[in-house]
Amino acid sequence: MSEERRITSEDLALFAMQLLSKEETAEVAAYVAQSAEARRELAEIQGDLAAYALTADVHSPPAQARERLMRQVAREKKAIPIDRPVVAEAGAAEPATTGRTGSSFTNAGANATAVGDGASDESQRNERGLGSGDYLTEDDQPKRGVAGKVLPWIGWAVAAGLAVAAGNLYHGRETLRGALTTQASQIDHLTADAAAARQVLDTMTDSSAMRVTLTKGQTAPVPTGRVAYVANKGTLIFLASNLEPLQPAKTYELWLIPATAGQNPIPAGTFHPDERGNASVIMPPLPKGVEAKAFGVTVEDEGGATTPTMPIILVGE
Repeated sequence: MSEERRITSEDLALFAMQLLSKEETAEVAAYVAQSAEARRELAEIQGDLAAYALTADVHSPPAQARERLMRQVAREKKAIPIDRPVVAEAGAAEPATTGRTGSSFTNAGANATAVGDGASDESQRNERGLGSGDYLTEDDQPKRGVAGKVLPWIGWAVAAGLAVAAGNLYHGRETLRGALTTQASQIDHLTADAAAARQVLDTMTDSSAMRVTLTKGQTAPVPTGRVAYVANKGTLIFLASNLEPLQPAKTYELWLIPATAGQNPIPAGTFHPDERGNASVIMPPLPKGVEAKAFGVTVEDEGGATTPTMPIILVGE
């Protein structure tokens, strides 16, 4: 079994310019259909051909040169001799040996001309009703039909169209590649932002984090609480510091005081401070859409209460 021929870049270039034979064209086309890399390289070659075609300058000849050429062609119309067989005159005396030799030479030349032009000239002479002694001029020669003038250009027109289409495909692919690169960059930025936000949240809610409140002078730190609340989502984060230790069987409880008049305070979770007085309540179960007027902290029995027990030791609006 013969080894399969390897398709090279030169084969792809000749294929793009339609300069391969029918068998080679079919072989390369089958290879391109199976190989994505070959299709990419063929698209680049066709794009280069299209770009090169757009850079070629077309120049028209000067009018004087064209007129001079046409006049020269008109003056140099040639007569094409038609085979005229040599017919011996009746009753003529046989020429001498030297004359007979010249006659044979003349006949041989005439016959040689007839061999080269006889077949085509004979049919043309019959069609035009010309005799054996008449001549055909260049104007009498058969004219090339429309197909004969147009067909040689069809291949180049198809090649140019394919090159332009391949160029458009190449530029479209580059545009798509740029858009995908931009989207990938945006995704990377969003991922980095999400990671940074996650680090912030982890730092705020880490029980081992060191929490320090800066005050003026040597005044004793006071209990402080901070709330972040999103009403339409019902999400809440509460951070407290410098809380006083609790008595046994007691707990702190956070309350959401609704902005709508007549609504009772909503319990938002219980908590115990650590040895440093720090505590937090993260995402307690709350109803969505409740606008808050204020938040408060009370001391309740272990397990919490449904209504706040006075006094409220921390409050904020």
